[in-house]
Amino acid sequence: MRSLLTRAVALTAVVLVVGCSGPSDGESTGADGGGAGAVADEGGAAGDDDGAAADADRQVVTNAATTLAVGDPAEGAQRVSELVESVGGRVDERTEQTATGDDTGASADLVVRVPADALTDLLADLAELGEVASVSVNRSDVTGQAVDLDARISALQTSVARLQTLLDQAPTTDALLAAEGALSGRQEQLESLQSQRALLADQVELSTLRVHLERPGVAPPGGPDGFVDALGTGWNALVSAAGAAVVVLGVLLPWLLVAAVIGSTVLVTLRRAQGRAVAEPPIQAP
Repeated sequence: MRSLLTRAVALTAVVLVVGCSGPSDGESTGADGGGAGAVADEGGAAGDDDGAAADADRQVVTNAATTLAVGDPAEGAQRVSELVESVGGRVDERTEQTATGDDTGASADLVVRVPADALTDLLADLAELGEVASVSVNRSDVTGQAVDLDARISALQTSVARLQTLLDQAPTTDALLAAEGALSGRQEQLESLQSQRALLADQVELSTLRVHLERPGVAPPGGPDGFVDALGTGWNALVSAAGAAVVVLGVLLPWLLVAAVIGSTVLVTLRRAQGRAVAEPPIQAP
């Protein structure tokens, strides 16, 4: 009887620790509500919610893109890589497109990560490499998301510590197994949240910049400028159309010759049949 009572008490303790220390589903929605409240319930690990939000650093994720016209895109890509590395950044992607036979079509694209506080100066340095065609910068405030993740991580760390203590002091095998199962689930949740927080911190610390390099003087998508440009465009179109017509004629010519021979044969046969029908007198009945 005493053994059953001891097991019941141990299992009840495990259930109470898991239920009180772990964040519920409602605690995972919102940075100012359930997440921070769970930390306060776990022994005052977090202070006042409003004070924590006020003291938290502003977390901003920055993404930018720019297009530059440079004489040599490949050389420009190398210069961009050197500038990025000089400010403590890194190049995640780099692709280069070589020029075609008429010395057009050369370009380069890079995806780089740079410290957030160095992005503005880097964009100014890139303007010295060539003519800036476009620049776009997008900033997203993720302070609330960061505070929520920090609160949930803190709550889970407290829960894991208490479950570990209970596991070390488990009086029975049943209590030990129950504590191990609860501890395993809490550790998985904790590792998942820590991975999310690390990714968010990396996005805040290093801004993402996409750089496109191309040769200057690329024809705009609009129409020609002035009469001379229009005349040249029309002549080029005429030459292209004539060349295409010659190609089509060359493809169809053998088929046209075969069709002409077949048509002539059929026509001659029909005329001969008509001639014989006229020459033969009709047969009269006796």
